[in-house]
Amino acid sequence: MPYWICYYHVIWATKYRAELITPPYAQIIYEAIRAKAGDLGGEALAVNGMPDHVHVAAAIPPAIAIAKWVGEIKGASSRAVNTAFPDDSARFRWQGSYGVLTVGSRQLNQVIDYITRQQEHHAQGTTNAHLERVDDEH
Repeated sequence: MPYWICYYHVIWATKYRAELITPPYAQIIYEAIRAKAGDLGGEALAVNGMPDHVHVAAAIPPAIAIAKWVGEIKGASSRAVNTAFPDDSARFRWQGSYGVLTVGSRQLNQVIDYITRQQEHHAQGTTNAHLERVDDEH
């Protein structure tokens, strides 16, 4: 088995930036992200977000392309929400794009802290604009 250490900070938003990630949805989404990351041979080291977006610190094996990993994770998490809440009037969906940054081992704890403290950063206005950007303009 090959040895690898590949850390990433991945961010993506709900379709139209709708504030859909309420506590019941969040729990299901975060659990699905963790489970699917493990199924793909990696690990979700931190998962958190706001009502309209999610941040994930992940160890992703080099055998899987980041775009494929993100697609699989987004698909599994939206499917989990839609399965758990089949009677909701609108289907839960993610936007098509995402942001991804590579993370070195030395910065990993800072990234995990940033993700863990999302609500605090947003409430205090201490977000990092570079890390919150998930649109197609960058």
